[in-house]
Amino acid sequence: MKILLAPSETKQEGGAGSFKLESLFLSQNLTPAREELFRAYNRVVTSGNMEQLSKMFGLKKEGDILKYAKDISKSPTLKAILRYTGVAFDHLQYESLDKKAQEYIDSNVILFSNLFGAIKADDQIPLYRLKQGEDVGELNPQNIYRSILQDPLDSYLESEDILDIRASFYDKFYKPKKKYTTLKFLKKGKVVSHWAKAYRGIVLKHIAQNQIENMSDFIAMPIKGLELVEIQESKKKQEIIYKIEE
Repeated sequence: MKILLAPSETKQEGGAGSFKLESLFLSQNLTPAREELFRAYNRVVTSGNMEQLSKMFGLKKEGDILKYAKDISKSPTLKAILRYTGVAFDHLQYESLDKKAQEYIDSNVILFSNLFGAIKADDQIPLYRLKQGEDVGELNPQNIYRSILQDPLDSYLESEDILDIRASFYDKFYKPKKKYTTLKFLKKGKVVSHWAKAYRGIVLKHIAQNQIENMSDFIAMPIKGLELVEIQESKKKQEIIYKIEE
């Protein structure tokens, strides 16, 4: 089973080693597009144009902007699953997991970076900042990746069950052509948004700890704080609906 996960605009600083675009997931298919976006991104971040940087980063304070206004070709790298922070990643608690659970995530989680496209959880990436939906200079990342991700990812996922726990925005990058599963979380009968991010992290943590290999085992897996209330089926999408227990 493979899990598709959204990134976070907030990032953890630090790392070690130098960044190599060609080391990323699906490099044989995506490297030319990544190189184009990488060069465009570096032109913006090294330009000193604070208005353009503010827009691309989605930040207002000069001090916050300057933290990211650096040539990322010279930035140290971290595993993607450690680089990203935010609600889902805080609740995943990757660093607290045992080695076996971490290796499961490294092997089975695909993240959708606004800059680098589809990457594996253990891909080494630099510190960067790109607001969801923003262009990189004159380039539109989601348009670029939508045109080149479909076939290689479909091929990679062909024999896998797919759990898609991304925000819907990332359908603009890639949407599976085969059957896939999504999650919905209800509290007092209403769909939640902020808490959905938290429970995506919690669900992923349980999957890794239990080494889940297929959708049948996932559906059967109990998750503390959640009650499975319904599974809705459509032609390609299966949606599992959980109630957040009070």
